[in-house]
Amino acid sequence: MSHITLIRHGQANTEARDEAGYDRLSPLGRRQSEWLGAHLLESGNHHTRVYCGTLIRHTETVRGMGLDTAIRDSRLNELEYFTMARLLEQQKGIAVPVEREGFIQHLPAVFAAWQNDEIEDPPESFADFESRVSAVLTEIAAGDGPALVVTSGGLIAMAMRQMLELEIPAMARLALAIMNTSMHRLYPIGDRLSPVLFNAVPHLEAPERHFAQTHL
Repeated sequence: MSHITLIRHGQANTEARDEAGYDRLSPLGRRQSEWLGAHLLESGNHHTRVYCGTLIRHTETVRGMGLDTAIRDSRLNELEYFTMARLLEQQKGIAVPVEREGFIQHLPAVFAAWQNDEIEDPPESFADFESRVSAVLTEIAAGDGPALVVTSGGLIAMAMRQMLELEIPAMARLALAIMNTSMHRLYPIGDRLSPVLFNAVPHLEAPERHFAQTHL
């Protein structure tokens, strides 16, 4: 079993309130990706395999990091948060926030309703999302050599939920905390993967880059 380093994509379009509008990197997101790629190169980090989701923000992050090739796998794509938020608004009258502070309460409400099958006709069930995350990470871990995986915050939060057996409120807090281009390492301990690194941003620790430690 090999270790996996999960990376959240660079900052995307923070003004968007739908899936398509959100799915591109901001100018800062491209800089974050370049800084991370340079850090990995300078520190001698070597990964024999690179994977990413099929979303634009995933492939733009990989490109910004200077990685020429990556295996694209749709199982590494993000949950459709904006789609489910709109459905919850239409079906339950729970308004989608317009400011960042509102998402702190809104995200766990969406996750809880999703898990409890209270959102009619979601793009994907909670159980299916949970299953695909488990399946793709198990498959990647079974390969040879360390793997680098560029994905999204919701998927990383689900991976942590599975490793640490977290309930929805804790999973939601993790999802809100995950920074753009942060690194999270899953390491084999015994017969299962365990988290040994969470939300690391060494490429953004210099004082002049603190402004780039973004969550949205």
